[in-house]
Amino acid sequence: MNYNFEIIGITPVLTFFNYQQEVEVSPKRSKAYLASYQCTLDAFIKSTKMIPQKPEWNWDEVIGTMINFWLKHEDSIRQWQLELKSAGKENLIVARVANLDALRTEFETLLEN
Repeated sequence: MNYNFEIIGITPVLTFFNYQQEVEVSPKRSKAYLASYQCTLDAFIKSTKMIPQKPEWNWDEVIGTMINFWLKHEDSIRQWQLELKSAGKENLIVARVANLDALRTEFETLLEN
């Protein structure tokens, strides 16, 4: 399978929690959102264990994708670290992991309808 990881923003803790409870219920979905109080690779890897309904993916590959992102996007990561620090302690940094094969299937289904 093919996966993608990207940091997408900063949000209050309650907003992220509510989103996860309402939207992330299907283990067959194409994407999952991770959040952490720290913008570090270790923190995001730990956050994979906190997903309420974990998709049926190869999580070793997902973590490999996260590591590759970390190695290739140093400037972007530093910028997010600064933004998180200035946002305050009541906020989380949010990242999205996508299963590209499942996402492609979702898009193809949309185009067929």
